[in-house]
Amino acid sequence: MVFMVLFMAFTTSQAFSGASPGQTSPDDEAVLLAFGDSLFAGFGLAEQDAFPAVLEARLRRQGYPVRVINAGVSGDTTADGLDRLEWVLAGLPTDRKTLAILELGANDALRGVNPDITRRNLFSILEIFQERGISVFLAGMLAPLNLGRDFTTRFNAIFPDLAETFDLPLYPFFLEGVVGNPTLNLGDGIHPNEQGINVITDNILPLIADFLRRHGVQPVP
Repeated sequence: MVFMVLFMAFTTSQAFSGASPGQTSPDDEAVLLAFGDSLFAGFGLAEQDAFPAVLEARLRRQGYPVRVINAGVSGDTTADGLDRLEWVLAGLPTDRKTLAILELGANDALRGVNPDITRRNLFSILEIFQERGISVFLAGMLAPLNLGRDFTTRFNAIFPDLAETFDLPLYPFFLEGVVGNPTLNLGDGIHPNEQGINVITDNILPLIADFLRRHGVQPVP
C-alpha cells in the first residue's frame, strides 16, 4: 500500500509539472522531495490542497523552477520513514538538482516512542541524505504537553540538536500558527484543513525560497 501511494505521488507529480510558457522546461527543474507523514501526504484533503502541491504552486508563482514531490505517507513514524527512504530515493530523477524537506516525528510523539529512538532514526535518515549529496531543510515538531515534562523536553530538543549537528536550516514547528485552532484543522483537531495548509505555507515559504536560492535554484523572471 505504501509503495502504491508513493508510485501515484511520483507519477502524478511528473505528469502535471510541465513548465508554463516562458518558464524553464521540466528537464531544467530542480526536485524538492517532501518526505514526511500525513502532514505532507495531505490527510483528508484533495491532492492539490496538500502541502507539497500548495508549496510548489506558490514557488512557481514566484518563478522558482522546482517540482515538489509528495513522499508523505500517513501514519509514518521515523522508523517507517527510515525503512522506505532508500526506495524513495531510488525512484528520483538522477539528472537534476535534488533537495529535500524532512518532516517526521509527530507520530512518534503521539505513540510515546522513546525520544532517543526518534533521534536515532532521524539521525540515520539525515546521514542517508548526506551520503547522497541531498541538502535538507528540516521541519521540526513539538511534543504534546500531556506527555509529561521529561518526554516533552527530550523530544523538543531533537530537531534543534540535529539541525546544529548537520548544519541544516530549521523551521522549529511545522504546525506553528495552526495547532489548536479549530478553524484551521479538520474535525480530528490534528490535521490541517485547506486554510491551515495555506497558513503553514505562508509561514514557511520565505525560508524554503531562501533554502532554494542558497543551493543554486534561482527564480526565473
